[in-house]
Amino acid sequence: MPDLIDRMYFDQLSALDPVEVCTRAQCSYDGTDRAYTVAVWGQDYRVYPHLMQVAPAVVGSKRLHPYFDLFIVHYLLGAQAIEPAGQWISEKDIPGGATFFRGPHAIPTESLSGRFGNDLSAFKSRCEQLQGLPLDLADAACVFTIAPRIPVAVLYWRGDEEFPAEARLLFDRTIARHLAADIVFAVAVGICERLGAASG
Repeated sequence: MPDLIDRMYFDQLSALDPVEVCTRAQCSYDGTDRAYTVAVWGQDYRVYPHLMQVAPAVVGSKRLHPYFDLFIVHYLLGAQAIEPAGQWISEKDIPGGATFFRGPHAIPTESLSGRFGNDLSAFKSRCEQLQGLPLDLADAACVFTIAPRIPVAVLYWRGDEEFPAEARLLFDRTIARHLAADIVFAVAVGICERLGAASG
């Protein structure tokens, strides 16, 4: 864990007022265990700043992609007490996103189009399995509550003779108020990995 998340971020979190963190991030704090509990993609995670640990709240639960551990800590540090705007933007619309989200930081949505091809029913079924709510965009779309203030939409288009199937992630317009671009990328990678997996 310390290899993925620099110790200074745990130290920063330790120094914050838990009441203030819980108000911003819509999470809870256990003063006895000195741990935050936050719902992440339908699963409770606990963060122990003094131990530099992030773990599922239920022992034995399957962990999300390791990038989600990084996201959770930064979400607790940076989440703002604002509601989602209900307006979707692409990663390129995030400040600095046009230059950041390319090359090694291009969101790997090809893993989704490679998995589902033109099978919209399979895409919809997988979204439903992962608690996605239908969205009236593209040929099929759904929205996931990744954290209390972080909704993310996944859009999908069938391919045809000219263009292959395509997937795209959209973020609420407020995303940059909560997270830096590199953490948005980490979340996006984790979403693509989990949505494109066979199960779990």
